[in-house]
Amino acid sequence: MKTPLLIGFSVLACSNVFANSQPAVTATPSPSERTYTHTLDNGLKIIVREDHRAPVMVSQVWYRIGSSYEPVGLTGVSHVLEHMMFKGTHKVPTGEFSKLISSYGGSENAFTSYDFTGYYQMMNANNLPLSIELEADRMANAIFPEDEFVKEIEVVKEERRLRTDDNPNSRTYERFMAAAYLSSGYHNPIIGWMHDLDNLTYKDALDWYKTWYAPNNATLIVVGDVAHKDVFALAKQYFGPIAAKTLPTVAPPTEVAGLGERRINVELTANVPSIYIGYNVPGINTVKEEWEIYALRMLAGVLDGGYSARIETELVRNKQITASAGANYGGFSRGDTLFLLSGVPTQNHTVEDVEAALTEQLERLKTDLASPEEMARVQAQVISGIVYQQDSISSQANQIGRMESIGRSWQEMDTFAEHLKAVTAEQIRSVAQKYLIRDNKTVATLTPKQ
Repeated sequence: MKTPLLIGFSVLACSNVFANSQPAVTATPSPSERTYTHTLDNGLKIIVREDHRAPVMVSQVWYRIGSSYEPVGLTGVSHVLEHMMFKGTHKVPTGEFSKLISSYGGSENAFTSYDFTGYYQMMNANNLPLSIELEADRMANAIFPEDEFVKEIEVVKEERRLRTDDNPNSRTYERFMAAAYLSSGYHNPIIGWMHDLDNLTYKDALDWYKTWYAPNNATLIVVGDVAHKDVFALAKQYFGPIAAKTLPTVAPPTEVAGLGERRINVELTANVPSIYIGYNVPGINTVKEEWEIYALRMLAGVLDGGYSARIETELVRNKQITASAGANYGGFSRGDTLFLLSGVPTQNHTVEDVEAALTEQLERLKTDLASPEEMARVQAQVISGIVYQQDSISSQANQIGRMESIGRSWQEMDTFAEHLKAVTAEQIRSVAQKYLIRDNKTVATLTPKQ
């Protein structure tokens, strides 16, 4: 067993801290009943969900900063900063963070999205003190060796080339998003535009870190075989001394009203054509009538909710217009979002055929009511998904973190299924008529080069 590099942490001293403090289990409480929250004086919010089925835990720190916050010229800086956060502190040299977690049998990684950046470790529950101490250390004391930045920015550029520039569908989707979002920060790709990455400096990343990485802009989430009081105590010990910061004031990303349909065509070397269709719609933070969020989610489920949904049944299997197609609406975002449809035509059809078929499906929903059987199917799928999600401590933590990081409460997901059950077929028709209209529409097609 290796001796940790950090001062103040001893696996032997902490090995029984959780096992000795577990309450006797007399019944199986609901996930909400096993979830506890606490906020430190410096603003760090801590959410703990006790799950004692296995002696493991996942610890996550979510920062309310992502690519949608980035100004023109600094696109990609949030993701670059995520990479730089593994370059060490004065206590933990470059490369040692991951080695430490691995040496105790754990796994770790990080992620950047439009609305947040997160870091996580999954380990034996006894090793939670190590995870929390490491995260607190780099929240306050991350160092940015300039030579490491020079190397890491090239790693990010290569990641962009691999995932986007060399993938025709990814490049088309990137251009589609830029056309669909005119005034919102969602206009820019999470990884950043290549010309911005070329010009991004060491100081840009350091300034971004100093501005946004603070306890009052973060949430610590722990799910697993832990006792909440012990987690709160550890958080106070390691995160408590970190001072809060004055954060910039930001508004949710909102879109200007559409003035007509927008269309782009992307010509690239590709095997097959494809099409993306998006409608600008509100998200949970920008909608005026909250029921509309759940009606749009039900609408997406009627179209694309498994083997018996309309798109799969009618367009893929029966008419064989599309080799694949789908509809999606998340709704849980910091700002306005998209109702998205996409498709790849079969060999004997074109993207125009796919668009016409998908549009016909939307027009039907504007006039005809979804059937009771369709409504019940979507509701059952959502409920089963929520149940299955409880099997994974990582999925539970991700759900909590996402909601908290967009300015909502994790508790709202407890009522998600009930909100969907309350949606009527008339409400689905209403949101289709209101939002899925020409002025809100953006279309991007990928045309293979001859």
